[in-house]
Amino acid sequence: MTPFKLTDELLVQIEDLITDHKDSKLVSLMDEIHYADVAEIANELNEDQAVYLIKLLDSDKTSDVLKELDDDVREAVLNNLSSKEIAEEIEELDSDDAADIIAELPDDIVQEVISEIEDREHAQDIVDLLKYPEDSAGGLMAKELVRVNENWNVLTCVKEMRAQAENVTRVHSIYVVDDEERLLGRLSLKDLLTTSTTTPIRDVYIPKVDSVNVNEDPEEVAKIMSKYDLEAIPVIDDLGRLVGRITIDDIVDVIREEAEKDYQLAAGISQSVEADDSIWDLTRARLPWLFLGLIGGVGAAAIMGGFEELISKHAILFFFTPLIAAMAGNVGVQSSAIIVQGLANDDLKGSISNRLVKEVLLATLNGVILAAILLLFTWVWKGSFPTAMAISISLIVVIIVAGIIGTFTPLFLNKRGIDPAIATGPFITTSNDIFGILIYFWIAKVILGI
Repeated sequence: MTPFKLTDELLVQIEDLITDHKDSKLVSLMDEIHYADVAEIANELNEDQAVYLIKLLDSDKTSDVLKELDDDVREAVLNNLSSKEIAEEIEELDSDDAADIIAELPDDIVQEVISEIEDREHAQDIVDLLKYPEDSAGGLMAKELVRVNENWNVLTCVKEMRAQAENVTRVHSIYVVDDEERLLGRLSLKDLLTTSTTTPIRDVYIPKVDSVNVNEDPEEVAKIMSKYDLEAIPVIDDLGRLVGRITIDDIVDVIREEAEKDYQLAAGISQSVEADDSIWDLTRARLPWLFLGLIGGVGAAAIMGGFEELISKHAILFFFTPLIAAMAGNVGVQSSAIIVQGLANDDLKGSISNRLVKEVLLATLNGVILAAILLLFTWVWKGSFPTAMAISISLIVVIIVAGIIGTFTPLFLNKRGIDPAIATGPFITTSNDIFGILIYFWIAKVILGI
């Protein structure tokens, strides 16, 4: 299948059809387009056009489009639908997607929408999910799944599975529970098909099954599913009862959102924003780290002011200041990025001291190689071996210190429950710049005897 691409020509065509109220042609065109691509189109239209387009679609497609829309577009669409109309769309969605959309509605509208849902079991599932925090496995899971009782025989099990599967979009696993709804294991379709119809399920199910607690952090769920290559994972409460399941599509969203957040933190943006957010929101997200950079720059200037006599006698030192600062920042970011990646993937092994020793050795090797090149260049350029030696030794020490700071900082932040991704951004760069310049001029002063 050729990937969909929203062109300017197609967008203009759709806008013209909306303006001319050519509903039948518009519906016919949308029927040929996947719901995720329809959502992409709606996101590019203005509010009135997006509402007009979505209201033309049949309920099945509208519900799928709603969950793919940008938050602001979805809010505009929902504001133009009655509680009954929203309920009709919600009924077409799995409980997790339905709960996510309802959670965005005002409290008074939430009750109205839930009361309009005709499938009361579906409504109760949504109400149950709304009780869980958004940043928990419970807030991520869906209630739709296939469960069988250990006391059923194979024939009863097949009949029950057929009935339950009607409400499940995709059956990833069949879970086995006891009379108290406690999760016991999973059932293999192969074993089910090759076993006598009178055999009790307790004799054929597989007792080993990975699961997560309803209060588990979504990032931990993502790590478990990634480690064991799971398409779905059951969710249990504190009593071990099966209450839902989390599927791979939800985990992909978690991974994407976490990656976006970490990327913005690394870029010095303190909150989640998008390119089309207001100037005020963008300013609030960026200004704190820019202010930190300003403080760092002022601090570096003050440090250099303390070595004014040294700089006046050896002006060449001034010209290498940007190089020292850049190397300190780059090494610090490299070291912290490796640590943050290891923490995110749960790949870090061994003690902190071993990690620091390894980083010191690595930084020393890199520093010596780079310093040798710099020594030769500076000596040939200026003809002063002591000055070249002072700059080169400073570079080695700066790289080692930057590597230590870049390694230790994310580990320290992680121990304190702070997102270590902060350590890959302006925070680590600014701190290493300041330390780097201080070390540079101090070592130069000692070697050159000023």
